[in-house]
Amino acid sequence: MSRFCHLHLHTQYSLLDGFSKIENLMDKVKELGMDSVAITDHGVMFGVVDFYKKAKKKGINPIIGCEVYVSFRSRHDRENIDKKSYHLILLAENNEGYQNLIKIVSAGFVEGFYYKPRVDYEILKKYSKGIIALSACLAGEIPQRLMEGKYPEAKLAAERLSELFGRDNFYLELQDHDIPEQARVNMYIQKLSRETGIPMVATNDVHYLTKEDWKTHEILMCIQTGKTLQDEHRMEFKTNEFYLKSPDEMEDLFKGYEGALENTVKIAQRCRVDFDFDTIHLPEYKVEDGKTPSEFLRELCYKGLKKRYPQPSQEVIDRLEFELGVIEKMGYVAYFLIVWDFIYYAKSNDIMVGPGRGSAAGSIVAYTLEITDVDPIEYSLLFERFLNPDRISMPDVDIDFCYEKREQVIDYVKQKYHDDHVAQIITFGTLGARASIRDVGRVLGVSYQDVDKVAKEIPFAIGMTIEKALEVNPNLRKLYESSSEIKELIDISKSVEGLPRHASTHAAGVVISKDSVDSYVPLYMHQNSVTTQFPMTTLEELGLLKMDFLGLRTLTVIQDSLKMIKANHGRNIVFSEMKYDDPLVYENLSAANTLGVFQLESGGMRQFLKELRPDDFEEIIAGISLYRPGPMESIPLYIKNKNNPDQIEYIHEKLRPILEVTNGILVYQEQVMQVVRELGGYSYARADLVRKAMSKKKMDVMEEEREYFVNGKLDSEGNVEISGCVRNGIPASSANKIYDNMIDFAKYAFNKSHAACYAVLAYQTSYLKTHYKVEFMTALMTSIMGNTDKVVQYIKECNELGIQVLHPDVNRSMKAFSVENGNIRFAMSAIKNVGENAVETIVSEREKGGEFTSLQNFVKRVSGQDVNKRLVESLFKAGAFDSVNPNRATLMANFEKIWDSTNNERRNNIEGQVSLFDSMQEPSSTVDIVEVADFGTKDRLAMEKEVLGLYISGHPLSDYTEKLKRIASHNTLMFKEMQEDYEQYQYEDNSMVVVGGLISEKTYKTTKTKEMMLFMTLEDEYGTVEVVVFPKVLNSCAASLEKDSVVTVKGRLQLKEDDEAKIIAMKIESLSESRESRTLYLRVNSIDDPVVREIEKVVIKNPGGDSVKFFDASSKKSFVSERYSYISYSEDIADQLSGLIGRDNVVLK
Repeated sequence: MSRFCHLHLHTQYSLLDGFSKIENLMDKVKELGMDSVAITDHGVMFGVVDFYKKAKKKGINPIIGCEVYVSFRSRHDRENIDKKSYHLILLAENNEGYQNLIKIVSAGFVEGFYYKPRVDYEILKKYSKGIIALSACLAGEIPQRLMEGKYPEAKLAAERLSELFGRDNFYLELQDHDIPEQARVNMYIQKLSRETGIPMVATNDVHYLTKEDWKTHEILMCIQTGKTLQDEHRMEFKTNEFYLKSPDEMEDLFKGYEGALENTVKIAQRCRVDFDFDTIHLPEYKVEDGKTPSEFLRELCYKGLKKRYPQPSQEVIDRLEFELGVIEKMGYVAYFLIVWDFIYYAKSNDIMVGPGRGSAAGSIVAYTLEITDVDPIEYSLLFERFLNPDRISMPDVDIDFCYEKREQVIDYVKQKYHDDHVAQIITFGTLGARASIRDVGRVLGVSYQDVDKVAKEIPFAIGMTIEKALEVNPNLRKLYESSSEIKELIDISKSVEGLPRHASTHAAGVVISKDSVDSYVPLYMHQNSVTTQFPMTTLEELGLLKMDFLGLRTLTVIQDSLKMIKANHGRNIVFSEMKYDDPLVYENLSAANTLGVFQLESGGMRQFLKELRPDDFEEIIAGISLYRPGPMESIPLYIKNKNNPDQIEYIHEKLRPILEVTNGILVYQEQVMQVVRELGGYSYARADLVRKAMSKKKMDVMEEEREYFVNGKLDSEGNVEISGCVRNGIPASSANKIYDNMIDFAKYAFNKSHAACYAVLAYQTSYLKTHYKVEFMTALMTSIMGNTDKVVQYIKECNELGIQVLHPDVNRSMKAFSVENGNIRFAMSAIKNVGENAVETIVSEREKGGEFTSLQNFVKRVSGQDVNKRLVESLFKAGAFDSVNPNRATLMANFEKIWDSTNNERRNNIEGQVSLFDSMQEPSSTVDIVEVADFGTKDRLAMEKEVLGLYISGHPLSDYTEKLKRIASHNTLMFKEMQEDYEQYQYEDNSMVVVGGLISEKTYKTTKTKEMMLFMTLEDEYGTVEVVVFPKVLNSCAASLEKDSVVTVKGRLQLKEDDEAKIIAMKIESLSESRESRTLYLRVNSIDDPVVREIEKVVIKNPGGDSVKFFDASSKKSFVSERYSYISYSEDIADQLSGLIGRDNVVLK
């Protein structure tokens, strides 16, 4: 038996303060010869389940506790004095104590949060049973009173706590970290113990595991507070003694304190909490008419079966019966009824629901219940991928709802199952590999350049860590060994990597429980929303029902589009009754006309679609699955095999029916399961276990299963349990090769059910854009109304589609974007300073009293009803009064007197103070309008930009559009797409680009050498980019850098993970002065000649305004490279190209 155990310890879940990693902690506790240890994080119980499991695994007794904050006064008080609180250690003696600890900690957040989660004596008394309390560190009430010299008050507090928790359940805590105040407090604690009989207990307030960890702990606190180690005012611990000390070290510190060490062991022996991981706590689903839940589920399924399959085959019926049998046997009938119920509610209340998400689409039960909208039979989706009878785990159904009405569904669930039975779910942001490098580098004071260089050498990959990066990237290893500073940076970053840094609310997760949620888990408060303190995976382990209620903007776009289509064309589109085989849709997809199309609108994806040229729904599913890091490597082979199906080679012919749908390559997890079943003779349930082992790289399981896959397996009685490939006529060598291929791809293989659901939405949005482009683009722009960059991008797209976006108009515009005579009218609520209430007032008055005929008429009818002067001025600037009076300057010049006159008249009428003389005066409607010269185009555009964030009636660069297309290699939209998809485009950093636009902002700064440099904002038709102009370049072109001048910039692109793109200028020219472009002709043997790729490399490094055309000598035809068609020609470039194809084959005209 141990002589001592730690009862006051902070794990990594004391966020950015605790550095006792639970995994390492248990090993250290074991190493030091202790058999029990407590978890007492600050105010929270985030880590208790993980702590419990890891302790039990190591044979250690886990003591579940928390260091709570006790308010000075009531937990409800929230004045300046209440910012400070006392610390108190609470330990659960038994399961009743654990339940009470949950209630106490929950109350701290839900009822008492004020800077900290605070409890008070009322709560402590109410839930004191089964709790052992310790008086805590120097921040406890008793030590605080003692340090203030208030011994009687300290004694009173000690007696009060002892009475509250019970004579044997409260201990006076002793600590010694070589801090003078502690020595003084300990002396009085000893005295208190003698006088009151309250026992003492020794602790060490552990925040890290070894003495050497103190610096890393200091760095963590600096990350938390935004400080650096050099900051004299940073928060820091006074000594480096807050580590996991051994029993011997604790004995040396507390020799004179009777019972203090022994009491730790006595407390540990009393604390025994057992977690229940076997019981499922599904809420009850009440069925009317005396039916059982199983009977009702079957009734619903067979009713849905008739709708989905008017003449169901025996295969379909058998599949349904099989699934129902598994669901009933596993006890998940109520689960499916609960999901069906809130989806039925949503659909009955005009709330659009997505076609499904995740593996649930593999279930025919879900399909017949209309939980999902993808036919699992038609697309070979597997039920066992969703619910495996051999792997006991809760089903996982994630549902997409229209993002505007998602909360309405959650409110329905709260109403049905009671508010306190429903809560949102916590999630933890962790320090990732790159983030660790950047945060630690900042705290250590390492230069940004060095930190950035190290961070960029960590590859983007699933599960990538700093340790793995050091193994796979020799450049990072070289940096690591290059200097002691970089070595320290990487070593410390490795140690903090993966630690939780903050808690927030999961975007979609909701838990629904049988009893109140805080009967099972502690609660947390984040931004006025109650969440659980345990994340999703932990809730599932504890048998709680969790759902993902996702708000998906695309569903809102689809629903709004369908409503407009019905209103404008009289057509009621029902996608669930439609086949996904429209040739015009695939034509649009193949042309990459997919801006706004779900999952298919990024620049990289559009390029992929041009190469893929999808012509059926299966290819959309495959495209979505392949366009991800990892599987992307298979894209060239997939396209090659599609174009040359006769050249596809299968290791064995039995693979053909499984892989034919994906052109001979493995793409889906379901295909791994099918291969294992069809070739190896596995059940689908066991095949799913193999798939899971492969995806998680469980080598021991994989090698065991390899033997079974190849040669089969016999049961204990000698019967064939798994037939194996060899018994099924497949040679062992081929079987091993197939298995190796599966292992290689399984970690990247995608869930086909999930991809199929995404593909449905991709098809539907593409269909709408193909056949009802005006309605679709209208709904699309409404959905992103607050994102100016996206609105600009979609307006440009409308122009390409031949749709005019009309400026706002008080007589035409609605709150949202609207369809008007085949064009789109700009939304009034998208104008700056124009609120939704004001728009509703304007529209309502317009519908009631007709169009506004003049400014006076407008002011008289709507002023004072959410409509103020500032708002009307914004309407002028946006051009919303152009239909009333196109002279914006005249409107603005006369506005004040019209507004004041009209409102004075209204005020007098309201007050009933119209005198005889007032009535004889001319009414305000006859205010004389003074005509003034209108603003010029430049001023009008500037006003539009001010209140709309974009230009609507024109663009300052309109005259330069064609010239910019020829000269610029990039535009600001491309930079934004690169930033959004940084993982793919990170290697474009420091590449040479040419971009054109007008100078909208400029700021001069002085360098350390007293030279001038310039930071300027360059604006093109899509947005802006910052350009940095260093002195040498600035001196060569200063004359052309006036504000609003139009220039081209050639420079190096700075693409950073955590910052907006910038350009370091190398050369700047006035666009009006730049020469006309020329054409460079290059003769090659053929379009497939490898030298074409080498030429493209030269082009991409030297972008410019000269067009590049190839001449194919074999076919006698010219062609243009789709991506690299402009170059900045020079003699140096000529020499490089001549080296590739010969001087005679390089001609400039």
